Amino acid sequence: MKVLAITSCPNGIAHTYMAAENLQKAAEDMGVDLKVETQGSIGAENELTSSEIAEADAIIISADKAVDKSRFVGKKLIATGVQEGIRNPRQLIERAISNEAAVYKGDNQESRDSLPTSSNAAKQNPVYRHLMNGVSFMIPFIVVGGLLIAIALTIGGVPGEEGIAIPEDSFWKTIEQIGAASFSFMVPILAGYIAYSIADRPGLAPGMIGGYIAANGSFYGSEASAGFLGGIIAGFLAGYVALWIKKVKVPKMMQPIMPIIIIPVLSSLIVGLLFVLLIGAPVAQVFESLTNWLEGMQGTSSIFLALILGAMISFDMGGPVNKVAFLFGSAMIGEGNYEVMGPIAVAIAVPPIGLGLATLLFKRKFEKTQQEAGKASITMGFFGITEGAIPFAAQDPLRVIPSIMIGSMAGSVIAMLSNVGDRVAHGGPIVAILGAVDNVLMFFIAIIIGAVVTALMIKLLKRDVAGSVEEPIIRGQEPAAVDGPTRQLEEINKLSDITNMELIDTNLKGETRDEIIDELIEMLDKQNIISSKEDFKQAILNREKESSTGIGMNIAIPHGKSDAVKVPRVVFGLRRNGVDWYSVDDSLAKMVFMIAVPKEAQGDAHLKILQLLSRKLMDDEFRERLLNVQSDEEAYELLEEIK
Repeated sequence: MKVLAITSCPNGIAHTYMAAENLQKAAEDMGVDLKVETQGSIGAENELTSSEIAEADAIIISADKAVDKSRFVGKKLIATGVQEGIRNPRQLIERAISNEAAVYKGDNQESRDSLPTSSNAAKQNPVYRHLMNGVSFMIPFIVVGGLLIAIALTIGGVPGEEGIAIPEDSFWKTIEQIGAASFSFMVPILAGYIAYSIADRPGLAPGMIGGYIAANGSFYGSEASAGFLGGIIAGFLAGYVALWIKKVKVPKMMQPIMPIIIIPVLSSLIVGLLFVLLIGAPVAQVFESLTNWLEGMQGTSSIFLALILGAMISFDMGGPVNKVAFLFGSAMIGEGNYEVMGPIAVAIAVPPIGLGLATLLFKRKFEKTQQEAGKASITMGFFGITEGAIPFAAQDPLRVIPSIMIGSMAGSVIAMLSNVGDRVAHGGPIVAILGAVDNVLMFFIAIIIGAVVTALMIKLLKRDVAGSVEEPIIRGQEPAAVDGPTRQLEEINKLSDITNMELIDTNLKGETRDEIIDELIEMLDKQNIISSKEDFKQAILNREKESSTGIGMNIAIPHGKSDAVKVPRVVFGLRRNGVDWYSVDDSLAKMVFMIAVPKEAQGDAHLKILQLLSRKLMDDEFRERLLNVQSDEEAYELLEEIK
């Protein structure tokens, strides 16, 4: 099978490339030929060619912003959010190559809000998708404008009665004006690309015109503009008006001029008049009141705002809640209020830096791979990429997410109370280095305190990794005296190294979890693998008390480290009718692997065995074959494939 994919997220940074990487890995495991085009912040990379599209069996679009689908007419297509590509790449590929994917017939037969027969696409909020498309195109204008103004003030500014100002005859005044010009595009671009996401190219001009009117109060007799709120309204209004006009049936001779003349002109006229006569002034009043309320915040009210913003930014690490808070801060930059973006810029950096710090300080809480990921997480935090925290949160959300939320809230409050400002719609230490932050010292202090709070919360909430040590032994660096069970474990390359025919039973009799555990332990005892059945069973049950080892998909992997275990071994049993193992997906456990590891075995011994098992057990076909074996010999032959 040959599959093509496109990944894209609103910011065009982390999510875009994480989805692409996960899709590529899943495709390699499945034996599927996959090419991914990334539409990131630097534009399209690894672009799909017309010949590749012609040869493709299916197309996957994993994006939270509008993607032009016109080149895929006649191809099986699945369209969904970028998170689906990150979290469920294998299922996405399976859906694309199955009959679930419908043939895409073009925008004439379906709008961008009705994606082809994709259950996940149906769940995706179209309002959010259209809004994020506008935000993604708006952000570069805010970044460019903010940095140019910050550079001009830093180098060319002089103290005055109202703070730092740039002399009118200075070269740096020109730089400041260029930055201000970039800012002036913010609302029209936001509105234009919201409309483009809804109605494609015919919506672009009406959206931008509506956004321009929204940003200029003179059109509707107001000293204040309708700001970004007006821009959002104008964008959605222009998009849906254009989409409505597109659906009007017209004579064939008029169809060629519909998208380039009729739709843009009528849509622009309707949106412009509605804003001038009805919408503009009331929205401007609301936006002006909101801005005045924020500027007047003092004391407890400002602390409350900082707590909300910090919690929203860290809650879903670049997801919809994060983007709402981010958009709010970005809009305030456009209104000259930099002290809302300041706490947000701190909160953006705290989760990845805090978790990276936790992996350095509290190694017992993390597996070796997570400790390595912590270094990358700190780097991502430095550059203001909150998504660096996602791998940690995905594995332990109930402990990690509260930890990063509390840390971000602490950092945000300190930044708010210290009047930290940020002139750029971005976060992390990088914006301070580039000169975009007011009160740089407190900005760094806020990030440091937030990161430390996050790390301490991790220490408080997160359990130690079973069998973890502060300095795990690395292959090739073991002490000379290492022998016995530890040395034997180091030599394991495949599952058959630690199991045999006598440790397999494809006809277990137990009716309950504990009865199955007893049966498997009895097999270990007969092979003289354990010195005390009671002691080892207690180790198994102690592990079950922490959380069920029923991992779902009809699989349970009870495991224990005990002085009663002489050498590492794995026992496998089949209970064809299944027993209740309190599995995470409520499935009955039919395939049971019991792992026995000596207590003195170094570090994460049982985790190495778990890793061997988990890779193969994620294969649906392999699980089905194992579940249907008819003898112990057949099961052993199949288990020999696990390596």
